[in-house]
Amino acid sequence: MTEHTYKQFDIEMDEIRSELLRMGGCVESMIVDAVRAVVNGDTDLIERIKKNEKEVNKIEVAIDDQIATIIARRQPAGIDLRTLIAVTKMLTDMERSGDEAEKMAAMASRLHDGNQKFVPEVELQHMGRAVVTMLHDAMDAFARHDSVAAAAVVRSDKQVDKEWKATMRSLISYMIEDPRTISNGIDLIFVARSLERIGDHAKNMAERVIFMVHGTDVRHQGVKAAERIVQEAVAKGASSAE
Repeated sequence: MTEHTYKQFDIEMDEIRSELLRMGGCVESMIVDAVRAVVNGDTDLIERIKKNEKEVNKIEVAIDDQIATIIARRQPAGIDLRTLIAVTKMLTDMERSGDEAEKMAAMASRLHDGNQKFVPEVELQHMGRAVVTMLHDAMDAFARHDSVAAAAVVRSDKQVDKEWKATMRSLISYMIEDPRTISNGIDLIFVARSLERIGDHAKNMAERVIFMVHGTDVRHQGVKAAERIVQEAVAKGASSAE
């Protein structure tokens, strides 16, 4: 490639990174709004979630098209190719996270449609903050090529899973104590399940960052294996730089 072509390629890669981060910002906003809507039934938030979901879908399609064009024209290799592969996979997880936020918005509408209000908000709000933090940190790790931070996100999913189980126990207790809460309790279980799935998607994205940086696929290997692989790769890189 000529110098001009290299510069244009760098610009195209930067555009893809920027658009993925913009998509991440949209999805973060959707999750925050969805949890708030579950708590207070704000219809404006629900409408904003629907609008953002359409924007997320548009960004996904646009980035997919950009990646296909770059691969066809530039034939990238090494970390550039790994970045494009990682982004392609991360797009799917990001879009599905947006879908989960939209599901929560639908549950919020149902929860606040009647007169009976049953929203034990503390557990869900804390879980919501946890998964938003995971998603934000995964995007930050992507932007900075920080595999150590990505491995920390992978570990964070364990805590979200624990909170999901604790929330389930609490909701089941509420429903046993007062059968009138069963309908809303089931809706809240679906909300908690959506948050747990968003945590899974954030973990997946963090694993893609590790692949992008080091070229090692850490999926299905467990948290300790992912951390060990990152530590060894970082140590090897530091040793090579000396």
